[in-house]
Amino acid sequence: MIQLPTDCLNDILEYLEDDMTNLHSCLLVNNLWCNISVRIFWRNIWNYKISNYRTLITCLPNESKEILYNNGIIISNPTSKPPIFNYAAFCKILSIDKVSYELELLLNDKQINSQYSLSDNTFIVTEELIKLFFNQIVSLKKLHLRAYLDKIPKEKEFLKNLTELQCYSNYPFEFYYQFSQICHNISTLDIIAMEFISEGLTDLIFAQRNLKSFIIVQFRELKGLTSLMEKLPNTLIKLNIHEDNFISLSSIIKFTNLQELRLYFYYYEYFIDFEKLQYAIFPNLQILKIQGACPRFKLLIKFLENNGKNLKECYIGDLYGDSDNSLNLAIAKFCPNIRRLSVGFKNNELETMKIVFNCCQYLESIKIWCGGDFMEEKEILETIVKYAPKNFYEIISFHLYYCSTVELETFFISWMNRIPQKPLSFVIINDDANDESIENMELINKYIELGVIKEFKVMDIDDE
Repeated sequence: MIQLPTDCLNDILEYLEDDMTNLHSCLLVNNLWCNISVRIFWRNIWNYKISNYRTLITCLPNESKEILYNNGIIISNPTSKPPIFNYAAFCKILSIDKVSYELELLLNDKQINSQYSLSDNTFIVTEELIKLFFNQIVSLKKLHLRAYLDKIPKEKEFLKNLTELQCYSNYPFEFYYQFSQICHNISTLDIIAMEFISEGLTDLIFAQRNLKSFIIVQFRELKGLTSLMEKLPNTLIKLNIHEDNFISLSSIIKFTNLQELRLYFYYYEYFIDFEKLQYAIFPNLQILKIQGACPRFKLLIKFLENNGKNLKECYIGDLYGDSDNSLNLAIAKFCPNIRRLSVGFKNNELETMKIVFNCCQYLESIKIWCGGDFMEEKEILETIVKYAPKNFYEIISFHLYYCSTVELETFFISWMNRIPQKPLSFVIINDDANDESIENMELINKYIELGVIKEFKVMDIDDE
C-alpha cells in the first residue's frame, strides 16, 4: 500500500470538515489518519456531541475535578482509560453558549444529588471547561462570548490569530482593552447591543488592521450607536444592522467597499434617513437584504438604479410580503445579474413576473409570496416552467394565507420536460406545517426518485 505524504493527506481530509460521518470513518484507518482526522473533528465546537463533553470532562485537571466533586457533580465516562489526545488544544471555534447548552443537556440526563440547582451545576462545569479550553487551545479563530468572562487568562497568545468575535456591547472597558492589546486580526465583529456601548469597544475597533464584517443586533433604545458606526473603518465589505431604534444611515455611505448590506428595522420611521442613502454608490455591492420594515419604494428604486448592476442577491420586504409593481420592474431593469430574489407579484402582475424572468437571465432561485393579494401558486408555477431562465433550480413558496391543493404532478411533469432541466429544490413555507404539501409526500418521493426533485422541505413561518 502506497502511503500518501502527510501534507497531502491533510489537504485531502480537510475537505471532510463538514462531513462528520466520513471523517469519523477516517479515524479508524490507521494512526496517521487518526491523528489528522481527530484534529479536524475537534476543531469546531458546533460538531461536538454529548459524548464529546464527557470526554472533555475526563481531560480536566485534578483541581477542576475536585471542584466538581465537592459540588456533588459526578459525570460518568463510558471508559476509564485516560484520553488519547489533548482534545481541547485542537479547538479553533469556541462558543460559550454552545458549551453551556450542551452541558445543561448532559447534566439534565443525570440524577445529581447536590445542594445546587441544575443551572448552578451547569455554570460550575462550564467555567471549568472554559478554563481548560483557554489554557490548552493553541490558536483560536472564532470566539462567541455571549456570557461575560471575568477571568481571561494572563497568557493570551492563543487569541493572537482570532478572526471572529461575538460579544455584548456592555462588557467592561478592561475586557475590550485586553482583547485590543492582543487581537489585531479580527475580520468579523458581531455585537449584541445591551444597555450601553462600552468605551473600550471603540479601542478594540481601532486596534484591528483589516476589519471586514460588522454585525450589530439591538432590541432596545441605545445611545452612542451612530457614533460607534462613524468609528468603523471603510475596509468593511459586510454590514448587518438589526435595529429596534433609529440610527443615522448616512454613516453607511462611507463604506464604499461593501459587498453585502443588510438592514432589519422594525418600523418604517427608522428608514427616514434612507433619503440620504438612496444616492450612495457601492460599486461592489452583491447582496442586499432590507427586511422587517421598508423604506419608501421610490427611494429604493433610486438606490437600485445606482447599485443594482452587480447585485447577485436581493431580498426586500417583511414577513408578510411587501411588494410594489414599480419596484419589481426596477429590479428587472437595474439588476440584470441577480441570482437569488425574494419578491411578490400581485394578482394583476403576471406580465411583470414575465419581464423579471426575461431580464434576469442569471436567476437561479426565487422566494415568492403567494395567495391573498398575490398570485396563486398554480399560476406562479406555470409561469416559472415557461419563462424561468435556463439556470433556474429553486422555488421557495411563501404561503401567506391558506392555499388550495396545487396540481403538483402537472408542474413536475412540465418541469421534467424543460430543456435544459435542472433538478429542482422546492421549499414551502406555511403557517401550518401539516398542510396539503405533507399529504403529497408520496408524490414528492416519486419525483425525487426520478431525479426531478433534488430537495423538498416544508417549513413553518416561525422557522423562517
